Amino acid sequence: MKLSKRLETIASFIPEGSKVADIGTDHGYIPIHLVQEGKATHAIAMDVRTGPLCRAQSHIAEAGLSDMIEVRLSDGLLKLEKDEADCVVIAGMGGELMIHILEEGRRLWDHIPNWVLSPQSELQKMRRFLLEQAFFIEQETMIKEDGKYYVVMRAVRKELHNNHDGREISYRYGKSLLESKDPVLTEYLKKEEIQLEEILKGLLKGESESAEKRMRELKTELSWNKEAQDAMR
Repeated sequence: MKLSKRLETIASFIPEGSKVADIGTDHGYIPIHLVQEGKATHAIAMDVRTGPLCRAQSHIAEAGLSDMIEVRLSDGLLKLEKDEADCVVIAGMGGELMIHILEEGRRLWDHIPNWVLSPQSELQKMRRFLLEQAFFIEQETMIKEDGKYYVVMRAVRKELHNNHDGREISYRYGKSLLESKDPVLTEYLKKEEIQLEEILKGLLKGESESAEKRMRELKTELSWNKEAQDAMR
C-alpha cells in the first residue's frame, strides 16, 4: 500500500515486530501498511466513529488481513487493554485532543513502551505535557507535504531520564529538531518569521488596547523564533 509522505514517516517511527494500536485509524492505512511490510505482527485499528471503522474494515478485508488486524470501536484508549499493544499511534488530530486521549489512557503509560505521535496543532503544549509527565521524546522529525508542515515524534517513558532543559524554544520547536538542525524546521522558522513580521506591520497603526497586546505577543513570538534560528546556526 502506497502511503502519503506523512503516514510513511509515521510508519517509519514504529519499531520492528511491534503489536500496534492505531488510535483514530480513519481508513486503516497505517495498520495495513505495517502488517504488509512485516513491521507489525498484529494491529488494532481503533476509532470513536463507526464510519471510519467501516471504511477501515473494508480496506483490511480487501488486503486479506482480517485475521491480523482487529477493528475496534473505542473512545481513544479506553477499550485498549494493557497487554494488547507495545506501540500506540495517535495522529491526525490536534494536540489538545491528543493530550486528553493520553490522560484518559494514563493506566497504560507504563505498560506500552512506544508512543508514536503526530499532533497537527498545539505542539508546544504537547511537548510540555510529555516532558512534565516523564515521557522522553526519543525521536522527532518535521516534514513538509502539500505545503503543510507536520511533526512526528516517538515518546517513551523514562522516569529517570531528564529531557527537560526548561527553554521555551524547546517546547515550541522541539529540542531534538533544534539540536539536529533539521532542514525542514529551518525552512519553517524562516517562513514563520516572515508571517509574524507581516502581521506585526499590519498592527502598527492600531491604537486600541487589544492591538497593543497582540503586538507584544507577536514581538515575544518573534524573539523565540530568532532564538531558535540562532540556536540552529
